[in-house]
Amino acid sequence: MEMFLTLLSGICWCIVYEECIRLAVKDKTYAMPFWALALNITWEGIYTYHDLCAGVDVQGIVNVLWFGLDVVILSLYFKYGRKHYETGSGKLFYLWTILGVAAMFLVQLAYVKEFGVEGHLSAQYSAFAQNLIMSIAFIHMFVKRGTTKGQSMLLAIAKWIGTLAPTITMGIMSTNYVVLTCGLLCTVYDLIYIVFLYKAKKNEKLEEVR
Repeated sequence: MEMFLTLLSGICWCIVYEECIRLAVKDKTYAMPFWALALNITWEGIYTYHDLCAGVDVQGIVNVLWFGLDVVILSLYFKYGRKHYETGSGKLFYLWTILGVAAMFLVQLAYVKEFGVEGHLSAQYSAFAQNLIMSIAFIHMFVKRGTTKGQSMLLAIAKWIGTLAPTITMGIMSTNYVVLTCGLLCTVYDLIYIVFLYKAKKNEKLEEVR
Protein backbone atom coordinates (compact mmCIF):
# COMPACT_ATOMS: atom_id res chain seq x y z
CA MET A 1 0.00 0.00 0.00
CA GLU A 2 2.78 2.42 0.91
CA MET A 3 4.62 1.67 -2.35
CA PHE A 4 1.41 2.24 -4.33
CA LEU A 5 0.76 5.60 -2.65
CA THR A 6 4.39 6.67 -3.19
CA LEU A 7 4.15 5.83 -6.88
CA LEU A 8 0.74 7.52 -7.12
CA SER A 9 2.16 10.69 -5.59
CA GLY A 10 5.14 10.59 -7.95
CA ILE A 11 2.95 10.12 -11.02
CA CYS A 12 0.53 12.88 -9.97
CA TRP A 13 3.32 15.38 -9.35
CA CYS A 14 4.88 14.49 -12.69
CA ILE A 15 1.50 15.34 -14.24
CA VAL A 16 1.48 18.65 -12.33
CA TYR A 17 4.94 19.53 -13.63
CA GLU A 18 4.11 18.39 -17.17
CA GLU A 19 0.99 20.57 -17.11
CA CYS A 20 2.97 23.54 -15.78
CA ILE A 21 5.32 23.19 -18.74
CA ARG A 22 2.58 22.60 -21.33
CA LEU A 23 0.38 25.44 -20.10
CA ALA A 24 3.29 27.88 -19.84
CA VAL A 25 4.20 27.26 -23.47
CA LYS A 26 0.56 27.28 -24.63
CA ASP A 27 -0.57 30.41 -22.76
CA LYS A 28 2.80 32.24 -22.72
CA THR A 29 2.75 32.62 -18.95
CA TYR A 30 4.13 30.87 -15.88
CA ALA A 31 1.89 28.15 -14.48
CA MET A 32 3.40 27.60 -11.02
CA PRO A 33 3.43 30.44 -8.46
CA PHE A 34 6.99 31.67 -7.93
CA TRP A 35 7.39 30.96 -4.21
CA ALA A 36 6.02 27.46 -4.69
CA LEU A 37 8.51 26.95 -7.51
CA ALA A 38 11.42 28.35 -5.47
CA LEU A 39 10.60 26.04 -2.55
CA ASN A 40 10.10 23.05 -4.84
CA ILE A 41 13.27 23.33 -6.88
CA THR A 42 15.47 23.86 -3.81
CA TRP A 43 13.81 20.99 -1.89
CA GLU A 44 14.20 18.62 -4.81
CA GLY A 45 17.75 19.75 -5.50
CA ILE A 46 18.86 19.08 -1.92
CA TYR A 47 17.11 15.74 -1.48
CA THR A 48 17.96 14.52 -4.96
CA TYR A 49 21.63 15.04 -4.11
CA HIS A 50 21.19 13.24 -0.80
CA ASP A 51 19.28 10.33 -2.36
CA LEU A 52 21.87 9.85 -5.08
CA CYS A 53 24.62 9.76 -2.45
CA ALA A 54 22.69 7.31 -0.25
CA GLY A 55 21.71 4.87 -3.02
CA VAL A 56 18.91 4.36 -5.50
CA ASP A 57 15.31 3.92 -4.29
CA VAL A 58 11.84 4.75 -5.61
CA GLN A 59 11.64 8.19 -3.96
CA GLY A 60 15.15 9.03 -5.14
CA ILE A 61 14.25 8.26 -8.75
CA VAL A 62 11.09 10.34 -8.42
CA ASN A 63 13.07 13.25 -6.92
CA VAL A 64 15.53 13.20 -9.82
CA LEU A 65 12.66 13.37 -12.31
CA TRP A 66 10.91 16.14 -10.35
CA PHE A 67 14.08 18.21 -10.14
CA GLY A 68 14.65 17.98 -13.89
CA LEU A 69 11.09 19.11 -14.57
CA ASP A 70 11.43 21.96 -12.07
CA VAL A 71 14.51 23.22 -13.92
CA VAL A 72 12.39 23.47 -17.08
CA ILE A 73 9.57 25.22 -15.18
CA LEU A 74 12.04 27.73 -13.72
CA SER A 75 13.43 28.47 -17.18
CA LEU A 76 9.87 29.13 -18.40
CA TYR A 77 9.28 31.42 -15.42
CA PHE A 78 12.35 33.42 -16.46
CA LYS A 79 10.94 33.56 -19.99
CA TYR A 80 7.32 34.49 -19.26
CA GLY A 81 7.30 35.85 -15.71
CA ARG A 82 8.77 39.24 -16.61
CA LYS A 83 5.49 40.57 -18.04
CA HIS A 84 3.78 39.90 -14.70
CA TYR A 85 6.44 41.80 -12.77
CA GLU A 86 4.62 45.00 -11.91
CA THR A 87 7.45 47.33 -10.83
CA GLY A 88 11.06 47.91 -11.77
CA SER A 89 13.17 46.86 -14.71
CA GLY A 90 13.83 43.49 -16.26
CA LYS A 91 17.12 43.33 -14.40
CA LEU A 92 15.29 43.69 -11.08
CA PHE A 93 12.94 40.87 -12.05
CA TYR A 94 15.86 38.51 -12.64
CA LEU A 95 17.62 39.73 -9.49
CA TRP A 96 14.58 39.19 -7.26
CA THR A 97 13.95 35.79 -8.83
CA ILE A 98 17.50 34.61 -8.15
CA LEU A 99 17.41 36.11 -4.65
CA GLY A 100 14.11 34.36 -3.94
CA VAL A 101 15.45 30.97 -5.00
CA ALA A 102 18.60 31.52 -2.91
CA ALA A 103 16.52 32.48 0.12
CA MET A 104 14.39 29.35 -0.16
CA PHE A 105 17.55 27.26 -0.53
CA LEU A 106 18.72 28.62 2.83
CA VAL A 107 15.34 27.81 4.38
CA GLN A 108 15.61 24.22 3.14
CA LEU A 109 19.14 23.95 4.52
CA ALA A 110 17.85 25.20 7.88
CA TYR A 111 15.39 22.28 7.98
CA VAL A 112 18.23 19.88 7.22
CA LYS A 113 20.40 21.43 9.93
CA GLU A 114 17.61 21.30 12.50
CA PHE A 115 16.20 17.83 11.81
CA GLY A 116 18.90 16.05 9.78
CA VAL A 117 18.25 13.94 6.70
CA GLU A 118 18.54 10.41 8.07
CA GLY A 119 15.18 10.30 9.82
CA HIS A 120 13.40 12.02 6.92
CA LEU A 121 11.84 14.59 9.27
CA SER A 122 13.47 17.53 7.50
CA ALA A 123 12.17 16.31 4.13
CA GLN A 124 8.68 15.65 5.48
CA TYR A 125 8.24 18.86 7.46
CA SER A 126 9.63 21.14 4.76
CA ALA A 127 7.71 19.34 1.99
CA PHE A 128 4.35 19.64 3.69
CA ALA A 129 4.94 23.23 4.80
CA GLN A 130 5.74 24.20 1.21
CA ASN A 131 2.80 22.20 -0.13
CA LEU A 132 0.51 24.21 2.12
CA ILE A 133 2.11 27.43 0.85
CA MET A 134 1.67 26.15 -2.70
CA SER A 135 -2.01 25.34 -2.22
CA ILE A 136 -2.68 28.87 -0.99
CA ALA A 137 -0.43 30.39 -3.69
CA PHE A 138 -2.40 28.75 -6.51
CA ILE A 139 -5.59 30.33 -5.21
CA HIS A 140 -3.83 33.70 -4.94
CA MET A 141 -2.51 33.38 -8.50
CA PHE A 142 -5.99 32.51 -9.78
CA VAL A 143 -7.61 35.50 -8.04
CA LYS A 144 -4.85 37.92 -9.06
CA ARG A 145 -4.89 36.82 -12.69
CA GLY A 146 -8.67 36.87 -13.05
CA THR A 147 -8.47 34.24 -15.79
CA THR A 148 -7.73 30.51 -16.06
CA LYS A 149 -4.63 31.02 -18.22
CA GLY A 150 -1.78 28.78 -17.16
CA GLN A 151 -4.19 26.62 -15.15
CA SER A 152 -6.10 23.40 -15.81
CA MET A 153 -8.39 21.00 -13.96
CA LEU A 154 -5.93 18.17 -14.61
CA LEU A 155 -3.17 20.13 -12.88
CA ALA A 156 -5.42 21.04 -9.94
CA ILE A 157 -6.68 17.50 -9.37
CA ALA A 158 -3.25 15.89 -9.81
CA LYS A 159 -1.80 18.39 -7.33
CA TRP A 160 -4.48 17.49 -4.77
CA ILE A 161 -4.02 13.72 -5.11
CA GLY A 162 -0.23 14.09 -5.28
CA THR A 163 -0.26 15.62 -1.79
CA LEU A 164 -3.08 13.52 -0.39
CA ALA A 165 -1.24 10.25 -1.06
CA PRO A 166 1.82 11.06 1.10
CA THR A 167 -0.49 12.60 3.70
CA ILE A 168 -1.95 9.12 4.13
CA THR A 169 1.41 7.33 4.23
CA MET A 170 3.32 9.82 6.39
CA GLY A 171 0.53 11.48 8.35
CA ILE A 172 -1.89 8.62 9.02
CA MET A 173 0.00 5.37 8.56
CA SER A 174 3.09 6.71 10.36
CA THR A 175 1.11 8.97 12.73
CA ASN A 176 2.84 12.31 12.22
CA TYR A 177 0.55 15.12 13.37
CA VAL A 178 2.54 17.92 11.70
CA VAL A 179 2.31 16.14 8.34
CA LEU A 180 -1.33 15.21 8.91
CA THR A 181 -2.36 18.76 9.80
CA CYS A 182 -0.53 20.36 6.87
CA GLY A 183 -1.75 17.63 4.52
CA LEU A 184 -5.39 18.02 5.51
CA LEU A 185 -5.16 21.80 5.16
CA CYS A 186 -3.67 21.26 1.70
CA THR A 187 -6.72 19.17 0.81
CA VAL A 188 -9.05 21.94 2.02
CA TYR A 189 -7.31 24.63 -0.05
CA ASP A 190 -6.84 22.33 -3.05
CA LEU A 191 -10.55 21.52 -3.13
CA ILE A 192 -11.39 25.23 -2.87
CA TYR A 193 -9.06 25.90 -5.79
CA ILE A 194 -10.62 23.07 -7.83
CA VAL A 195 -14.12 24.49 -7.26
CA PHE A 196 -13.02 28.03 -8.15
CA LEU A 197 -11.23 26.85 -11.29
CA TYR A 198 -14.13 24.63 -12.38
CA LYS A 199 -16.62 27.50 -12.07
CA ALA A 200 -14.31 29.92 -13.89
CA LYS A 201 -13.71 27.53 -16.78
CA LYS A 202 -17.44 26.85 -17.02
CA ASN A 203 -18.14 30.59 -17.19
CA GLU A 204 -15.45 31.08 -19.82
CA LYS A 205 -17.05 28.38 -21.99
CA LEU A 206 -20.44 30.06 -21.64
CA GLU A 207 -18.90 33.38 -22.69
CA GLU A 208 -17.36 31.73 -25.76
CA VAL A 209 -20.79 30.35 -26.77
CA ARG A 210 -22.33 33.80 -26.47
